[in-house]
Amino acid sequence: MAESKPANFNGAYYAGPQGVQAPPQHPSQAYQSPGRRHRSCGLCCLLGTLLKLIIAIVVILGIAALVIWLVLRPTAIKFYVEDASLTQFNLTNANTLHYDLKLNVSIRNPNKKIGIDYDELDAAAYYEGERFGWVQLPGFYQGHKNTTTLQPVFRGQALMVLGDFIAGDFNEQKDSGFFYVDVKIKPKMRFKIGHLKTTKYNPKVWCYLMVPLNSKSSSSSGTGGFTRTKCHVHY
Repeated sequence: MAESKPANFNGAYYAGPQGVQAPPQHPSQAYQSPGRRHRSCGLCCLLGTLLKLIIAIVVILGIAALVIWLVLRPTAIKFYVEDASLTQFNLTNANTLHYDLKLNVSIRNPNKKIGIDYDELDAAAYYEGERFGWVQLPGFYQGHKNTTTLQPVFRGQALMVLGDFIAGDFNEQKDSGFFYVDVKIKPKMRFKIGHLKTTKYNPKVWCYLMVPLNSKSSSSSGTGGFTRTKCHVHY
């Protein structure tokens, strides 16, 4: 009887129970979740960071401004024309205005912790929108809760190009004894807090006056004098 020879197998072989062949083994593959892929920051991320930085700066500046306001309690400067004297205001046929106007202007600084440096002040006088006089006043320092008085004088003559309608208003005002004159003051000023000074401010101060001719004393308008007038400050 011939002897049986074992079968020749190439590679590994495994017979399962009852001679069932095991399925071939495949190398495992790495699995990557699609939601966890790395994404670069890009333009949107940069804009978001910049926006957060701007918001933080605005909030810090707002808090600083609030603290400064609570500490200093700044109050607006007040300008008044206390008295006005118009001793000459004549218009000749050659449209030349001869004028002599004197003002007594008070400037009030009501602040307790803020001083004001006035480098200089320009003052101009207008009639019916036409400027007829200009003067420059010297600068000064105004301390806390202080009132300073200025006395600008407008004197001379100026060529006035007035239409027939405005010339008629001039005659009516002359008959009534009162002239409507506007004065604009332009100070160049800096606020002083301790040893610190702010940048220069150039507000415009408008004083709308009804000045009686030949008035030399301040009294009520009912008796023919000048009435104390508050000026409007525009920063």
